[in-house]
Amino acid sequence: MNQADAAIGKYRWTICSLVFFATTVNYLDRNVISYLRPCLAEAFHWTPEQEVIDYSNIELAFKIAYALGMLVAGGIIDKLGTKLGYAIATGLWSLAAIGHALATGTGGFLIARVFLGVTEAGNFPAAIKATAEWFPQKERALATGIFNSGSNIGAIIVPLTVPFIAETYGWQWAFILTGIVGFIWLALWFLFYEVPQKQKRLSQAELEYITSDRVEEVTEESKEKVSWIKLLSFRQTWAFAIGKLLTDPVWWFYLFWLPDFLMKQYKLTATEIIWPCALVYMIGSVGSIGGGWLPLKLINNNWPAYKARKTSMLLYAFAVLPVLFSQYLGTINMWFAILVIGLAVSAHQAWSANIFTTVSDMFPKKATASVTGMGGMFGALGGILLTLVVQKNMFVYYTKIGKIETGYFIMFCICGASYLLAWLIMHILVPRMKKVEL
Repeated sequence: MNQADAAIGKYRWTICSLVFFATTVNYLDRNVISYLRPCLAEAFHWTPEQEVIDYSNIELAFKIAYALGMLVAGGIIDKLGTKLGYAIATGLWSLAAIGHALATGTGGFLIARVFLGVTEAGNFPAAIKATAEWFPQKERALATGIFNSGSNIGAIIVPLTVPFIAETYGWQWAFILTGIVGFIWLALWFLFYEVPQKQKRLSQAELEYITSDRVEEVTEESKEKVSWIKLLSFRQTWAFAIGKLLTDPVWWFYLFWLPDFLMKQYKLTATEIIWPCALVYMIGSVGSIGGGWLPLKLINNNWPAYKARKTSMLLYAFAVLPVLFSQYLGTINMWFAILVIGLAVSAHQAWSANIFTTVSDMFPKKATASVTGMGGMFGALGGILLTLVVQKNMFVYYTKIGKIETGYFIMFCICGASYLLAWLIMHILVPRMKKVEL
């Protein structure tokens, strides 16, 4: 922390840490199943083809529920406020995570994933709302990048712990223990969180800094509801929604299918994929934080915020392209493929830190959670389409003919092209990312 920060105060970074912790818990709970797939296949007697179909159905159930949850999550959080809304969402998804341990077959997992998807939809609308409340515009991408790196940390912790827990205590305890962590966060949240105007631990100098670039007053009592119909009338909403529609499915693919890719492509066991997967998400964490740092640097060098944001996002979109060559490089050495996939994940997280921040750039605080929820819903819909078209059809087909590597090559091509297409559409819709007046 520099001298200027020391003089102003740094309590806002405590809030950022809490949101980072919540996002880590969010991804712990949703990602556990990816590393229990061999255990579940054995427990539920899945054949190889049935494994692809049932796992795809479980993943699809989560995505559909997540999309439905996004329909209402943002509006509820805008109405209840960040403190209560975030707490309710986290408490419920932690219960849903523990509920997986009660499942005795595919049907039970489908039910548990539905409840998890609906409740986990509250994380990002609440996180973006908290960031809009606690940070000035120029710091929001950095703060978003930091808390969004929790998704990588969660994805790192899972392969390092879940196989060991499953082998030692049984797969049910992997769900129980990760679910319990959410209740630890709840205690810390109620202890340390309050909106800036009510937070007694916040200095007057830091409060003035936080609100220095705002024309609207930020209060928890701001309950005015902005309808979806009205929000959908703005190009800014569609720019964010389409950007999420095209790029979120790529992240879902890495999250749920990277372990399978490594096991199928390189014949690795469930324990042998631990460090390759962990390395991918370690690299991703660097991108998440660095992705927020670059636009801050450009804004501090007197770039307009929209230009700094878009330039950064374009660079990240190009940084994804080497993933097209991951399988070829993997024929030389598997770790080359891991590094290239890690670069793609890192670029995605850098992109994600900035696309989330475009919401608070383009919308007033009272609509940030609602717009974030709408964009998250579109992102989940993209994931649903990807599962139906690619994973439940293309992957099943190539598994049947014994050429699953071809299916993965096609998927990596989709991953490489998505960001540039999303950037172009967003640029056409909102060339200067003008602020919406509500």
